[in-house]
Amino acid sequence: MDKISVFLDDYREAPEGFILVETIDQCKELLLNYDINHLSLDHDLVSKTRNGLVLVQMMVKENLYADRITIHSANATGGKAMYESLKQAKNNFTMPRSVTLSLRPLPLRNYSHRALQHYQ
Repeated sequence: MDKISVFLDDYREAPEGFILVETIDQCKELLLNYDINHLSLDHDLVSKTRNGLVLVQMMVKENLYADRITIHSANATGGKAMYESLKQAKNNFTMPRSVTLSLRPLPLRNYSHRALQHYQ
């Protein structure tokens, strides 16, 4: 089975080749049922209580990871909290050392070709 790439966001469009999901429940379903090459996560979603940080906490608790994880949230505080949680899991050997972790905020609109190079 080929690996998929997933983009969690309820506002931005997914980069080419990514499956767009808008809720943490949709994202978790894919994490449970597919091998994921690249998972890109936003913090701020429609639900203020079920945001990207809640998903990251679930991922760490349930050992659900992708080969690459990017935090693309424009919310500096929320995005950093997500990144730090995953980094801590990696440092504690909860997350495999082979997982590539990146913090690369994307603007809400009009992101450049250069910003999207990370997704190729």
